[in-house]
Amino acid sequence: MLTNLRNTKGFTLIELMIVVAIIGILSAIAIPNFVNFRYKAKTSEAKANLGAIRSCQESYKAEMETYMVCAATPAAVPGINKADFSGGGLAAFQTIGFAPSGQVYYQYEVAQDPNGTSLQLNFYATATGNLDGDATNGSFAVTKDSSQVVNLVPAAY
Repeated sequence: MLTNLRNTKGFTLIELMIVVAIIGILSAIAIPNFVNFRYKAKTSEAKANLGAIRSCQESYKAEMETYMVCAATPAAVPGINKADFSGGGLAAFQTIGFAPSGQVYYQYEVAQDPNGTSLQLNFYATATGNLDGDATNGSFAVTKDSSQVVNLVPAAY
């Protein structure tokens, strides 16, 4: 009978608790990284759309010899949920040929260059969003002179 107890196969309670603890530690490390990767993936919308706005503005300027101001669209900065691309600046965005498909995570706006440069020479397009729902908005910008989209608030989503 003593040999039967020694030959039983299986895990002890301590071994199972160690495995559960290791899984918990790995989860504590992986989940925040996964959330950050989701935010970074969603920011690609802003970068792609600002690049498209820049191209549309250059095409518009080639025809009209000036850049167009486009009011903030959608009217409010979307939070953690997407919003319809509609509002006050929709007609201006359509005039330059920009219309994202579906809903957006960011509010887009095209204004005069903050350095005071006239619209015949430069424009300033921004994308503002709040993917994580905190008090700080994330913001990206592009101008005629910049070849890439600039992250204005690096620590915010």
